[in-house]
Amino acid sequence: MGIMLEKNRKKNAEESASRITPLPKVRNIGIIAHIDAGKTTTTERILYYTGINYKLGEVHEGTATMDWMSQEQERGITITSAATTCNWENNKINIIDTPGHVDFTAEVERSLRVLDGAVGVFCAVGGVQPQSETVWRQAKQYNVPLLAFINKMDRTGADFDKVVEEIRDKLNITAVPLQVPIGKESDFKGIIDILEEQTVFFDIDEYGSKVRIDSIPPEHFSEVAEAKNYLVECLAEVDEEIMDLYLNDVEPDIKQIKKALRKSVIKNEIVPVLCGAAFKNKGIQPLLDAIVDYLPSPLDIYSFEGIDPRTEKPKMIQVGDDKPFAGLIFKIMNDPYVGKLTFFRVYSGIASKGMKLFNPRTGKTDRLGRILQMHANTREDRSSVFSGDIAAAVGLKNATTGDTVCSQHDQVVLESIIFPEPVISIAIEPKTSSERDKLYTALGHLSDEDPTFKIKTNEDTGQTIISAMGELHLEIIKDRLIREFKVEANTGRPEVAYRETVSCTSKGEAKFAKQTGGHGQYGHVILEIEPCDRGYGITFENKVTGGNIPKEYIKPIETGILEAAKSGLLAGYQVTDFNVNILDGSYHPVDSSELAFNIAGSLAFKEAARNACIKILEPIMKLEVTAPEASIGDIISDISGRRGNVVEVDTGAGSNISKIIANTPLAELFGYATTLRSITRGRATHTMEPSSFECVPTIIQQQIVEKNK
Repeated sequence: MGIMLEKNRKKNAEESASRITPLPKVRNIGIIAHIDAGKTTTTERILYYTGINYKLGEVHEGTATMDWMSQEQERGITITSAATTCNWENNKINIIDTPGHVDFTAEVERSLRVLDGAVGVFCAVGGVQPQSETVWRQAKQYNVPLLAFINKMDRTGADFDKVVEEIRDKLNITAVPLQVPIGKESDFKGIIDILEEQTVFFDIDEYGSKVRIDSIPPEHFSEVAEAKNYLVECLAEVDEEIMDLYLNDVEPDIKQIKKALRKSVIKNEIVPVLCGAAFKNKGIQPLLDAIVDYLPSPLDIYSFEGIDPRTEKPKMIQVGDDKPFAGLIFKIMNDPYVGKLTFFRVYSGIASKGMKLFNPRTGKTDRLGRILQMHANTREDRSSVFSGDIAAAVGLKNATTGDTVCSQHDQVVLESIIFPEPVISIAIEPKTSSERDKLYTALGHLSDEDPTFKIKTNEDTGQTIISAMGELHLEIIKDRLIREFKVEANTGRPEVAYRETVSCTSKGEAKFAKQTGGHGQYGHVILEIEPCDRGYGITFENKVTGGNIPKEYIKPIETGILEAAKSGLLAGYQVTDFNVNILDGSYHPVDSSELAFNIAGSLAFKEAARNACIKILEPIMKLEVTAPEASIGDIISDISGRRGNVVEVDTGAGSNISKIIANTPLAELFGYATTLRSITRGRATHTMEPSSFECVPTIIQQQIVEKNK
């Protein structure tokens, strides 16, 4: 094992000079999971066994490589996604370790957008938890192939079979174990490889770096045979070659099974399941083998669809170093030593130091000053990066998250990244007037880094309002202002980011006519708005006939409506979930302009909305509480008092522990952690994630309107 570690370290150093790892041997993967499932510990073990780290870092000691921020080290959680690169068995693995806390879900979203595969880590005790479902859903959205790793098999209450069943039921996937654990809880000793039909033990004295291979214990013969039969049956349903062998009662060999399994994983038809105990250094090497064997290389994906910005027609991008350069920016970070770092994934071509990159969004080019291979918060200079690589750039001044960078002579726009809207806001102001500019500069940097952190000014009060994904998110922002930017600020009580919507169909008409001498302004719009389901957003349909409104004025009308919707009509909150039918209007051949129709569209929308019975929507959180059974009654009573709706009570969580799932308004959950601690004497834990937006009760709507007058 020591010789292998040294070989991997040499390979990591050589990689910076040129491509020495063929494209089929490159893996871009993410580690995703619910908070406290063991993502970062798993990543730390991967870095140790692949030779990147000489010693093991521990989350609970604040020494984990991937949790480099002081806020992460103090809280023992991952806040920002960290990228690193390692080598295993002559394969290059680019890894992104993502947060598990729902407040930082944007970090997962943007990471999954640029990854080819992912490892979902599950706690052997907690099973499929709320954020497990969220990150799995995000991975499916981007069609990312997955492996499942059931961690913490050494913990009291660990149950491999139960978690596998939960993965199948709650995530609605075909989960197929490739391993059988030997023992569980404190008796967890090793694993049985179903395909190789051998037992793997991990040397405790050598931090698991040495493994011992043995035969299968007789008491596990039937269990292994049953698991292998199930694997072959699942493959037979999705692979023709295995199906033919299965129907002819011919047992496929290992090579045939691995080939079929790899194809089915890449197609998202099957999810292999492995197990281990990362903290006890068990099960990581087989996981690395599975990453290499079953998750795709960039070449397996091969082509990506984009848009030609000049023709707005679909354009396919093919993977390969010999193709024109195209990459996607997925993260911005401000580094105190090198300035603005722009993280990007290379989809095709080669990016070299000093070359010019074109940004179709801005229409401008930027020179690539430096290319850095990131290892958490440390960096290594590279002269070039190749297809499939993930790196950071210095010098891209005009770029932002979601931008495409490409060759100016072969332009393309790749699919961007959609981030959730923030759900909580507070007012912020500098403690002293002398720090005003410093505060706004710092907020600007933080907003550049985090697309879910928004800044706006309340036009009525002049206050600066910052919005984020939760109380912890805001707490981290305030902490970073003090530590990183040396700015002291006063903040108000957190406020919920409500929305407004229409509840009935209504028409509106507006004519904007202004004569000032010479050319005037004229725009006339008749429209209809109709309510839509929650989460629908805003859509438009042009039903104008006869040329009463020229086509070039339709877009300004839509822009005017969107601008009016942002400021709200009842209590100042953004209006959403409606469709607009632009029905009719008129124009003047001389006086009509885009500005006139922009204003007319805005006025017509406001008139229609006033008659459309506006309702206020509030964010509803999916709350999960794990607590002793003796406290369940008090917790349910408290949730009901917070206008919550309990949807499930699971008393089978083990060790007299029960799980409560409830949908509860965010407005009622401020300070919930303190209340829960008091009810259960500190013996309960809870998580929450955004679920939906629902109409607030009439009396509360009246209170909100009065407050915002």
